[in-house]
Amino acid sequence: MRLRYGMNPHQAAAPVLPVRPGDEPVRLLSGTPSYINLLDALNAWQLVSEASRALGGQVAAASFKHVSPAGAALAGPVDQAAAELYGVSAAGLGPVTSAYLRARDADPKSSYGDFAAVSHPVDAELAELLATVVCDGIIAPDYHPGTVDRLSRKKGGRFLVLAADPGYRPPAREVRELYGLRLEQDRDQAELSADLLRLSVGEELSPAAVADLLLGLAVLRYTQSNSVCYVRDGVTVGIGAGQQSRVDCTRLAGAKTDLWWLRRHPAVRALEFRPEVRRQDRINWQLRYLEGDLPADVTSVLATPVAELTFRQRTDWLAELTGVSFASDGALPFRDNVDFAARHGVTRIAEPGGSIRSAEVEQACREHGITLARTGLRLFHH
Repeated sequence: MRLRYGMNPHQAAAPVLPVRPGDEPVRLLSGTPSYINLLDALNAWQLVSEASRALGGQVAAASFKHVSPAGAALAGPVDQAAAELYGVSAAGLGPVTSAYLRARDADPKSSYGDFAAVSHPVDAELAELLATVVCDGIIAPDYHPGTVDRLSRKKGGRFLVLAADPGYRPPAREVRELYGLRLEQDRDQAELSADLLRLSVGEELSPAAVADLLLGLAVLRYTQSNSVCYVRDGVTVGIGAGQQSRVDCTRLAGAKTDLWWLRRHPAVRALEFRPEVRRQDRINWQLRYLEGDLPADVTSVLATPVAELTFRQRTDWLAELTGVSFASDGALPFRDNVDFAARHGVTRIAEPGGSIRSAEVEQACREHGITLARTGLRLFHH
């Protein structure tokens, strides 16, 4: 497989070769990838395949940008807010389409120009959806007849279509070369399962809560650390990636969670855009409306005048958000992570445990009525 270029266009790249000759994890079906495209594809495929395996074969999807997921989700109901935005019927969507649409709508601003991954074969319905959104490529285990041809016409033939081998097993050791040094380690092969979730505070987790926490752990394993993840009903509603401070991840992902929920507010859904305003521009204007950043004259965008959401309207709506799960790739070092997470509807937390202030974290969970599960498993990814 040849690459267009390396990390940046001014960096030449050598052909991609399998570690074990003749044993390739993916096949290129259409397009020519860049270095980052492959990083996104390989990480995204591992995420969705592990999430599906941990959850008994459920369909999983991810929307990747710059080697971290913008969103991930399991197949499930697509709410009316997302259906209206993408021009689909909320009822009757197939599982791979619903999983990807839910993943993309988790953070649709970040998913612009994403790399998609699904754990199950791409069907005609998903191929048609992908043809309508700004997306660079997809990786999946297989493709229904005609779908590769449909996707290969996207972006003038530059849309990437990759087929992953679901039976591939990578080498037990990983190697990386950096600045003249060769780093080698065991591949992280710890299995994700409900057995990891050992209760420290609160009552037994429901099956739905276990599924959300396991999805969160799979997401964290392939998100640049430090990272945390808010999950609700099988959708990552907020992902915080690559921050030096864990509480900054918690606050960043919490703000994304609030925006996801506020986008479902009746006032946001009632915004009447002019017909010529494109979908991504509508998303961006929704967010600017919620951030109080609309210009004085919006007549070029909106067909009717609109009043800003009041502080009371926002707080009342956000107070209705609950049932959110929160997962952390590393131990929570201070109780402030719990205090901030509780502001965004979190009712259960999964984290490795083992910090010197773990007792304070437990006490914070008791005060907020949050169920705490300790996994004993750190999931850093760099």
